[in-house]
Amino acid sequence: MSSHREKIRINNLHAFYGESHILHGIDMTVNQGELVTLLGRNGSGRSTTLKAIMNMVGERSGQIVINGHETIQMPAHKIAHLGLGFCPEERGIFSSLNVEENLMLPPNVRSDGVSLEEIYDMFPNLYERRTSQGTRLSGGEQQMLALARILRTGANILLLDEITEGLAPVIVQKLGEVLSQLKERGLTILLVEQNFRFAAPIADRHYVMEHGHIVEEVHANELATKTELLNTYLGV
Repeated sequence: MSSHREKIRINNLHAFYGESHILHGIDMTVNQGELVTLLGRNGSGRSTTLKAIMNMVGERSGQIVINGHETIQMPAHKIAHLGLGFCPEERGIFSSLNVEENLMLPPNVRSDGVSLEEIYDMFPNLYERRTSQGTRLSGGEQQMLALARILRTGANILLLDEITEGLAPVIVQKLGEVLSQLKERGLTILLVEQNFRFAAPIADRHYVMEHGHIVEEVHANELATKTELLNTYLGV
């Protein structure tokens, strides 16, 4: 695996919200074209890890190298320009605009964003709803639009937080197909996911978190032998 170019390398990352010490020395790497999940119970620090990478926590220390750049001192807006796209739980689409306006709007982080045509190929639902206002979309359509907006910016590293939460199984399946396509295009994906059945078939590796620590790293080919261990950590 180490022959792959590292897109994210994190060494001894600590993160704080106010007085609360949330992450206690995280170490992880994500290589180009990999899909890696962060597994763990609620409160284990998975979402905080994504926010810490984006410099959206109170305070952070350690080392975070993105696309070869050390970012621990970098302001959040500069970090995005290194090719990071963050899809938080609140989705961040403009509800007063229609689908197509939302897709024309995002700032270009890089020049190689996914074209509108490719987006509509990937998300036929969005093509059908292209003149519908953001507020009129279902939860699943809003989630697709949020992901599509990030792809339009040219981000090549995606940080996705609970993107399947509360969505119908057919939409979840569709998102899985899209993530697999993006992986094939060479995008790098770090996914916080409760739905292990969604994550398992598409992920290369899993990091298991507990109490702000990474307690286990599981490769896709070890899933069968480590099922019991995962059940212990995840309480499935």
